[in-house]
Amino acid sequence: MIDPADILSSSLSEHLFSAKRELIPDIDDYYELELAFYENQLLDDQSLIQNSAYFSRVGDQVTRHFQMCAGESLRLPAHSSSRLKSFFEKNIFRTGYATHGLFPYRGKFHPQMIKGIMNVMGLKPGDTVLDPMMGSGTVAVEASLMGINSFGFDSSPFCRFMSQAKLNALTMSLDRVRKAVDNIDEVFEYFKNHGRPISGRKSAKRPPLHYDNIIMEEPSEYLTGNQKLIKNFDQETAETYSFLLLAYLDAAGYSERSTRKSPIEQFRAILQRYVFVAEKIQTFLQKDDMILGQSQVSQGDARALSIGNASIDGVLFSPPYSFAIDYLDNDAFHLNYLGTDIAKLKESMVGLRGTSLREKFSLYHEDMQRVLAECSRVLKPGKFCTIIVGTNRNQIAKIQNKSPHEVEGLDEMLVRMGQEVGLSLIKIIQRSIVGMSNTMRREQIIFLQKA
Repeated sequence: MIDPADILSSSLSEHLFSAKRELIPDIDDYYELELAFYENQLLDDQSLIQNSAYFSRVGDQVTRHFQMCAGESLRLPAHSSSRLKSFFEKNIFRTGYATHGLFPYRGKFHPQMIKGIMNVMGLKPGDTVLDPMMGSGTVAVEASLMGINSFGFDSSPFCRFMSQAKLNALTMSLDRVRKAVDNIDEVFEYFKNHGRPISGRKSAKRPPLHYDNIIMEEPSEYLTGNQKLIKNFDQETAETYSFLLLAYLDAAGYSERSTRKSPIEQFRAILQRYVFVAEKIQTFLQKDDMILGQSQVSQGDARALSIGNASIDGVLFSPPYSFAIDYLDNDAFHLNYLGTDIAKLKESMVGLRGTSLREKFSLYHEDMQRVLAECSRVLKPGKFCTIIVGTNRNQIAKIQNKSPHEVEGLDEMLVRMGQEVGLSLIKIIQRSIVGMSNTMRREQIIFLQKA
């Protein structure tokens, strides 16, 4: 007979892993334990120390992920709610590290989960990963921190801008940003005078801000302190400008949702938080001997990727949940500031094309077939295409006038489409969705492999 005391005296972690392996604190969900289990099976000790997502210690060595996340996560304003403060304290290893905390983009990945998935996909430093629908750039930032190169595409110019700003903040000089904090009133007025964001879908009555590499407009009048900085484009100027503009858009958007603080006070608090976030990760990276991966993020169409055949070591993305989040409504505030023609952009957005729900679903189906075909085309044989998607059978059933158990869920649809273009199903991991349970209760992590 087995004595229950002998079993209960050891933790679940000790039963699953060797005594040398210590898990990150606050692993609560089954999918996290499952990803940790696969990391343990696939990575050697040095790789676990260097890039594991779910282990804090291997033997007597602390992992990079633990070191990167440890300490104060985000310096939130004093007026922040206790619920918000508690969220970031609890999720310090999931979301509150590196530059992932810049801008609260709706529907974004948990970066820790993305790190674990890339490990399970077999991606190593020097490999290249693609996110064809990058959203806020989580895959690109996380890949860079792991020494993995990346390509990211999104049809939204705001997503491209936001992703680049987060990547820049890993290495950019912070001298001018610190001066901007000391001169917050002039900086705020500069961005305010260049066009206050417009709420809703109404198009902005101003010319679009054009990209020149990563510069959206010539900031020739931008001031920090009492000195004009810019006469010609340069990297430091462009990175500083993007960083400050992202903070401004964050603050302006927050001011639309809350009147607890004035817009200038919101901007000050958010910019101070941004500086803290950038300083923390840069301090860690300066002491770390890891070579960052090279990232290229672009505005582009996932249905027609500008990437060569069989050139990518892994594809990792989440398609739009077309019936759960309208990304144009969600981002209209910021897109309008950038001078984006939202009506025109909608014509190219997967999940938003069409008028009736029936037409939108039909076009979504057609578009995702093209996206999966492109993912298969650029992927090297034997490599993985991993898709994170929820399913909303009730809404799909209403569109098709069927009962929920009769319809094909989004996850099943993508698996079928993948198989049609040479991507075979290997594994599905399920995770609960928090905050959208009225629309979707579970999300699937679908691992497809190219023959």
